[in-house]
Amino acid sequence: MATFLLVHGAWHGGWCFDALAAELVRRGHRAIAPDLPGMGGDTTPRTDVTLAGWGTFIADMARAQNEKVILLGHSRGGIVISEAAERAPDAIAALVYLSAFLVPSGRSMNDLVTQAPRSDIFDNGLSLHADGASLVLDAQAAVPVFYHLCDAAAAARAAARLVPEPLAPLSTPLQLSEECYGRVPRHYIECAQDQAIPLSQQREMQRALPCVSSVTLESDHSPFIGCPGRVADALGDIASRYRI
Repeated sequence: MATFLLVHGAWHGGWCFDALAAELVRRGHRAIAPDLPGMGGDTTPRTDVTLAGWGTFIADMARAQNEKVILLGHSRGGIVISEAAERAPDAIAALVYLSAFLVPSGRSMNDLVTQAPRSDIFDNGLSLHADGASLVLDAQAAVPVFYHLCDAAAAARAAARLVPEPLAPLSTPLQLSEECYGRVPRHYIECAQDQAIPLSQQREMQRALPCVSSVTLESDHSPFIGCPGRVADALGDIASRYRI
């Protein structure tokens, strides 16, 4: 059985993986879903959050386990797991990008965000927080973009828990090497009905950075809420490739 380290996306926390983590544990795996620093689980000021700090936080958590982890990143979490793999490749059996930003070295997540069409609902729901260092997403805007195929009550609960997203990591270019990041196998789980990261962009990112495997879910941007069993199926198939 495998140890999965689950890294949440923008505005979210580790809570978003509750159903998926329970499903993985039910199947005999271990699942760890932390809140990234500054995302509600600690007292880190959002003004102090950096991509390097997030990468180090996850790398240290991976090293602390008794076995290599399978590191999953959702959405913005993709840049975090890439940074962690650069720092701790020996602690990671595989990377899994769940409708996540798969960003080449030398580029930032924002570079890729600007290349895809954006939802007016989403853009109109964004505002700069008073701290000047983070973005707020209105709950009403989040539902149709992140959770439109989820149960309505579950979607409302998730949207109500969103917190401001630090800006600095989004504009930071990744610095990834073949010697470290490049030797960790990559896998991609696509979300075909995603309104946040279109399927066309998910596939364009995979063409730029090919993955060992790719599987498609008929899901919105949040399959860990809408169809956690299918995500667990895909993760189990990936885990079966590795002796951990």
